[in-house]
Amino acid sequence: MQLRYVILYVPDVPATMDFYARAFGLERAVLHESGSFGEMVTGATKLCFSAIALMEAIGKQVAKTPPALPSFELAFETEDVAAALARALAAGATLVQGVEEMDWGQTTAYVRAPEGTLVEICTPVTG
Repeated sequence: MQLRYVILYVPDVPATMDFYARAFGLERAVLHESGSFGEMVTGATKLCFSAIALMEAIGKQVAKTPPALPSFELAFETEDVAAALARALAAGATLVQGVEEMDWGQTTAYVRAPEGTLVEICTPVTG
């Protein structure tokens, strides 16, 4: 098996895709003409967004608001966490944790995307 894609349920797919493009430099791969589903170019595993309204229309019950204490996060690797953090904040992300050096040699920072997803910005794990 291979993890092919991750889908986040969001209120506004085009606006969410625009944020991820501006904040993290991701390229849009697909946006359905209805605006209810989209994919970003992220390598072998795609990051996708589906409208909450679409999920409701096809009979799936999904959370309509993000939890205050999330049970997952997205992580984007970069060599320059500080610059990536500044870009994400300028695009509208909310700061959760500034740049920190971890004991295991990784540099991390955390933001919350406008739709509520917790996003880690980090260097590759070493050692």
